[in-house]
Amino acid sequence: VRKEDPVQHRLRLLFVPLAAAALALTACGSDDASTDAGTQSDISFNDADVVFAQSMIPHHEQAVEMAGFALASTAGASPEIVELATAIQGAQDPEIVLMQSFLESWGQPTAMPGMEDMEGMSSDEMEGMDHGGMEGMMSGEEMAALGTLTGAEFDRAWAEMMIRHHEGAIAMAQTVLESGTNPDVELLADQIIAAQQAEIDQMRALLAG
Repeated sequence: VRKEDPVQHRLRLLFVPLAAAALALTACGSDDASTDAGTQSDISFNDADVVFAQSMIPHHEQAVEMAGFALASTAGASPEIVELATAIQGAQDPEIVLMQSFLESWGQPTAMPGMEDMEGMSSDEMEGMDHGGMEGMMSGEEMAALGTLTGAEFDRAWAEMMIRHHEGAIAMAQTVLESGTNPDVELLADQIIAAQQAEIDQMRALLAG
C-alpha cells in the first residue's frame, strides 16, 4: 500500500506558511508597516536560520547528486536503492528551492561564504576546515570513488555514505531547532528529521540483510 506522496505532503506543509510570510512582507511596504505582523516577519529569523539554509542547500545538493548515481543504469543499483534514491531526489529538490526562497526573502545570499573553496578537496582537507556546520558531507574523492562501483558493492557503499550524510543533516536540523527563530525553518527542520530518520532506518535494514 503506497503512502501519501512525501513531496506533496511536504510542499503542502512548507509552501503555505511561506506564502503567508510573503504576504506579510508585502504588507510591510504599505503605510501600515508598523503593524505587529509586519514587524514580526521582519525579525523572525536570526543568524542560525541563515547559516542553516545556506549550509543545507549544498548539503541537499550533494544528496541529490548521490541519488543521481543510484538512478544511473551504469550503477546497477538494486530496486530498493533506486526507490530510496528516487524519494530522496524528489523530496530534497523542492526543499532546496524552498531554502533559496527563504534566503532571498530575508535579503541574504544563497551561497554560504567559502563554499567555492571546498570543491575538489580531499577528505582530510575537508575535515580540517570549518564547514559552517555542514556535517556528513562527502569529499570529492569519496564521491568519485562511489561513481566507480556497481551492483551490490555500489548498494552497500551508497547506503553507508547516505546514512552518514542523513545523520549530518539531522544534526544540522536539530541545531537550528535549538538556536533558530524562524517558524518556517523550524517546520522544515522537523520535516527533514522525520523523513531522513525514516530513510536511515530503511538503509540500515537493507545493510543488515
